[in-house]
Amino acid sequence: MSAADPLILVVDDDADLRSLMTDFLRGNGLRVESAADATEMDALISAERPDLIVLDLMMPGEDGLSILRRLRKPGSPGIIMLSAMGEDTDRIIGLEVGADDYLAKPCNPRELLARIRAVLRRKSEEAAAATQGAVRRFGAWTLDIVQREVRRIGAAPAPLTDAEFRVLAAFLDRPQRVLSRDKLIEAGKGLDSDVFDRAIDVTISRLRKKLGPDDPIRTIRNEGYMFTLKVEGE
Repeated sequence: MSAADPLILVVDDDADLRSLMTDFLRGNGLRVESAADATEMDALISAERPDLIVLDLMMPGEDGLSILRRLRKPGSPGIIMLSAMGEDTDRIIGLEVGADDYLAKPCNPRELLARIRAVLRRKSEEAAAATQGAVRRFGAWTLDIVQREVRRIGAAPAPLTDAEFRVLAAFLDRPQRVLSRDKLIEAGKGLDSDVFDRAIDVTISRLRKKLGPDDPIRTIRNEGYMFTLKVEGE
């Protein structure tokens, strides 16, 4: 393990659970730091930027959703939300605010490890793709891959959440082809569950609003969705 390895930051006010997660992840070869609350987390982030944060939803002081909202911006660390509540609504809210993944507590440590590795892999792939072409063009729109903003000619840019960015990128990678919900779930989160199935519909609805009039996403009944335009800058 070296300073070049990805850094994982575990943020949870439950000392026993925080220690269990930290020890398990370190035992599986990951570089890990931990924090009990937002104040400790901010101090650690200022000293060394983590690649991924495992973030508890319910904490005293600043809660996980508030932390997620202020951290989520282009180039931010990956974030996996943890919550003892485990309700579908809480999961969807967390994902729509910008979490990369969501797990109910108590979670299987091996599943958490697998989710961490999946998010790190997606982040690495996205960073590599961003270096190949910063802007992709489709019809009257452009997607800025670095800033994660979509813009229509003559209009102001619209920032995208992580989920919106990944789903739009999936469409741009496969234009004029029907993509099933399963394909979009895989592209957006890499997981298959009813929660993600409903979240995909919400994400596409928000994408359509940001794309404005005559958006190029079409619903194909009983099959999925299709992006109807040709894409440049692939």
